[in-house]
Amino acid sequence: MSHPVKTELITRPGPDPHTEIAQLRQRCPVHPIDFPAGSQAYLVVDHETAVRAFNDPRLSKDINNAPDWFRDQAVDNSAVLSSNMMGADPPEHTRLRKLVGRAFLPRPMERLRPRIQQITDDLIDAFPASGELDLLTAFAFPLPLMVICEFLGIRYQDRALFQRWGNVLSQDPGRETEAETRARRLANDEVDDYLTEVLAERRAEPRDDFIGDLVKLADAEDGYTDAELVSTIIFLIIAGHKTTANLIGNGTEALLRHPDQLALLRAEPGLVDSAVEEFLRYEGSVDRATVRFAAQDLSLAGVDIPRGSFVHLSVQAAGHDPAMFTDPERLDITRSPNRHMAFGHGAHFCAGAPLARLEGQVAFATLLRRLPELSLAVPVEELEWVADSSISRGLVSLPVRMADKRPR
Repeated sequence: MSHPVKTELITRPGPDPHTEIAQLRQRCPVHPIDFPAGSQAYLVVDHETAVRAFNDPRLSKDINNAPDWFRDQAVDNSAVLSSNMMGADPPEHTRLRKLVGRAFLPRPMERLRPRIQQITDDLIDAFPASGELDLLTAFAFPLPLMVICEFLGIRYQDRALFQRWGNVLSQDPGRETEAETRARRLANDEVDDYLTEVLAERRAEPRDDFIGDLVKLADAEDGYTDAELVSTIIFLIIAGHKTTANLIGNGTEALLRHPDQLALLRAEPGLVDSAVEEFLRYEGSVDRATVRFAAQDLSLAGVDIPRGSFVHLSVQAAGHDPAMFTDPERLDITRSPNRHMAFGHGAHFCAGAPLARLEGQVAFATLLRRLPELSLAVPVEELEWVADSSISRGLVSLPVRMADKRPR
């Protein structure tokens, strides 16, 4: 039977949300949840219902199908996020996805492997020969941020801005405080000014990078606005580093808690591809998909969902559904098949998945090869998980101890 779920399950999930989710799943696949506060909202916690929901056109990404207060707040406070493919339904989604789709195909991404390897080795070279460090600040966050900055063609020196904008704008816009509204509006205006200047620079002096190609495509087809280009670029900056950083952090934490799997991956580095898929399933960097809005009255798994409701699809819960995964609470880097939904499903499947997978494969293979004595520097119970309203799942820090750093 469906019953209300406490908001903290998705806003402050802690180290083990899976036990409570398993109990909810046994009762019903869909439960009401008060998030955003005071709203009609529902949480999906099984794999089968999540697949159906991802494919259901009645569950919209278009913010015009959201409650008026939510739409007005999102547009007023963070307009730079309102004109990209993530907030659109077909055919508008199809038109906007064309801006990025071809650039992120697996074959073009594979050509980045040597450069990603070089950045990975450069970061590890900067580690001390032995001792302790926070793997998130020294490695997991800089790696994907460097890669996405280079790929897009923006200055890595401005990374502090990108990280601040990402932290502010990636929060789910619920009923904000005045301070949160001011912070979001400030970030919005800074993003707009910064990226509008970048677009002007590319038009004045074309360059061979993603933003240069984006400007050429938009100007040639005469169907895209600068607001859409700005929105697409900031979306890629945020999505292109934060989730991959958490993939590296969460995956490393999971490996270090499972010495048998760590030893297996060290012994058989060819398993790194399937290991990355298992990290994405077991403790993925995304807790739930971006919110959907019920465009009309509908029913999911026998639960009535009124028009205008918020619907949250928990990809973490789907990844631990025993109806889809044998022994889902066990980390198994050889797991096959592994039909997780860490990158979503259907029309909104993550365009950047090939890049995230590639970065994860290079990062884990290189860390284990060059740091044979890597271990946690604190008891696992002391690790703190980020508690906010964003869809991300990650650690606040990951203190590790290492010795015998090997050359590249």
